Amino acid sequence: MDARFLGITALAETPSVAVVVDVMRAFTVAAWAFARGAEKIVLAESLDEALALKDRHPDWVALKDGPPAPGFDAVNSPALLRSAGFGGRTVVQKTTAGTVGALAVKEASLVLCAGFVVAEATARLLRARECDSVTFVVTGEDGQADEDLACAQYIAGRATEAVTDAAGFLRRAAGSRAATELAEGVRQGAHPDDVALCLELDRFPFAMVATVEDSLMVVRPRAVPSPAGAWSGVTAGD
Repeated sequence: MDARFLGITALAETPSVAVVVDVMRAFTVAAWAFARGAEKIVLAESLDEALALKDRHPDWVALKDGPPAPGFDAVNSPALLRSAGFGGRTVVQKTTAGTVGALAVKEASLVLCAGFVVAEATARLLRARECDSVTFVVTGEDGQADEDLACAQYIAGRATEAVTDAAGFLRRAAGSRAATELAEGVRQGAHPDDVALCLELDRFPFAMVATVEDSLMVVRPRAVPSPAGAWSGVTAGD
C-alpha cells in the first residue's frame, strides 16, 4: 500500500481513498457518540450551519469545539460524552480540524474518519478493500500534529504489516502539543480524562465511514469483522 501523509492545505487533488485523522479530539468524540448510541454524525461546514441544522431538526444533538455556547448541546470532549445517551439520534459536529479535513476530501471514493480508538478496525477495512493507495489527512497543526501523524502512521503500518508495536506511536501522541494543552487546561471545553481516552488503543471495534448523503457529509459506524470472528454491531454501552 502506497501511503501519503498530508495536511489539509496540502491536498492538491481529491484522493481515491482518504483516512482523516483527528485524535484530540474530533474523531475520538465521534467514536464515543456512536458507542453511546448515535445513529449518524453530520459534519457541518461552519458553526452557523450546525445551528441551522439543529434549528431544522430540534431532536438532533449539536456539538462544537471550545466552551459551551447557546444553541449547542455538547462540547468536543470524549470524557464529557462517555455517560451521555444518544440512542438513535443524529449528532451534528463542527470542529476546528477534524471535520474540516473530512469535508476537504468528501469527493473521495472512500473516506474513513479515525483516531487511536478505532485504529485496528480502520486498518482492517483498508486491508479488506485492498487499497493500493491511501492518503492520510493529518488534520492538526497544518499536518504537523504529532498525535495525528503518529496515529496515521500506526494505521498505515497495521494495514500492511502483520505486527506493529503501538507503544512508540502512543508515546508520541502522549507527548504532543495537543496532549499537553489538554492536560494543562489550555483548551476550553475539555475534561482531565480527555487525553487518556484519546489514547485508548482500539477501544471500539468499528470503523467510521463518511459519505455524502443529500448534500451533507455523514459519518456512520461500520462493523469490521476481526480474524477471530465477526463483531455483531454498535452497542450503546461501554
